[in-house]
Amino acid sequence: MTQNSLTHDVPMVPSRRRWTAYIPLMIFAVMAVFLGIGLTMDPREIPSPLIGKPVPQFNLPAVKGRTLGLATADLRGQVSLVNVFASWCVACREEHPHWVELAKKNIVPIHGLNYKDKPDDAQAWLDQLGDPYTRTGVDRDGRVGIDWGVYGVPETFVVDRNGRIAYKHIGAITPEVLRDKLLPLVAQLQK
Repeated sequence: MTQNSLTHDVPMVPSRRRWTAYIPLMIFAVMAVFLGIGLTMDPREIPSPLIGKPVPQFNLPAVKGRTLGLATADLRGQVSLVNVFASWCVACREEHPHWVELAKKNIVPIHGLNYKDKPDDAQAWLDQLGDPYTRTGVDRDGRVGIDWGVYGVPETFVVDRNGRIAYKHIGAITPEVLRDKLLPLVAQLQK
């Protein structure tokens, strides 16, 4: 038997090294797929784990200069909107005229949750820009906002008549958001 015949009789076994060399490529491919999916999503449509659940238990005092605070019990019995805002928030200033206009139409109660704001600043802001809120609670330390799952301001929640969160919008409200999302949902829930 020659040495040549010995090497032909032994089947070749793929080495483990070749297979493991592809692991980084496979990991990269999986990450690229998830990144691609993530890039197609709207960051304002972050799903909230609170959708369909009762609003958190809370009882907030009124904003300085106002008489009606905001509590869990105030969000039962009728469909309502809860807008999380602050005087230091630029996007809140952009959306505020839309809230004032909506409040004039008296379609749905709009409640304000004043987030991590100074009392005098919140009062001055509402006095200067107009107060569209039926009730406005002060969340000075942000604890109630955390219970609501607030990422930042502004955020707006649609609450059904049973006190359950039906929808969450992150970012400033625009006329298109009101027309295409919030008001149709409010009308559906009011039926």
